[in-house]
Amino acid sequence: MATAQSTVYSVPNLLTYGRIAAIPAIVACLYSSQHVWLWVALVIFIAAAITDYLDGYLARAWSQQSSLGKMLDPIADKLLVGAVLIMLAANGTITGLALVPAIIILSREILVSGLREYLGQMNLSVPVSNLAKWKTAVQLVALGVLVTGPAGDALIPGTMLFGIGLLWLAALLTVWTGYDYVRAGIGHLVAADQA
Repeated sequence: MATAQSTVYSVPNLLTYGRIAAIPAIVACLYSSQHVWLWVALVIFIAAAITDYLDGYLARAWSQQSSLGKMLDPIADKLLVGAVLIMLAANGTITGLALVPAIIILSREILVSGLREYLGQMNLSVPVSNLAKWKTAVQLVALGVLVTGPAGDALIPGTMLFGIGLLWLAALLTVWTGYDYVRAGIGHLVAADQA
């Protein structure tokens, strides 16, 4: 039987801690306008994004799933995405109409987090759909492309335009999966009220 100590320091949880720890480093790199720091931000972001896949996979493969991991994993994801979106807006990579998908993504994350917290208090949960996993993948690729900003555009012209296009696609998937999640959550709430 796993002890509380071994759960806290399990490899999947250490990967999640690493993802959270990467956020200030990415933010610091994005604060700089020097191209070299944008590439460093991309490397750190890619490493953090890989842990998003690995922590859940290893937790299941090694039977190291824990309540701490289940709580921290979505929080780490939302912190990473939210911090990067805010910094991309702050450093001028995302401007004008491109702010719309960023706001949609942030709003959905807050809405789903609130709903998930409320359902958790009622011992109810809504499983993550395959489409939601694709949404996360597209979102992370879009942000990875945009993290390079002008450095990426200097290397491959059109990189930022491609990243903005992916961000809009991620926003569409975000609305779709958010609707599915809210509909399922409200269904649980209505059923609970009628019970």
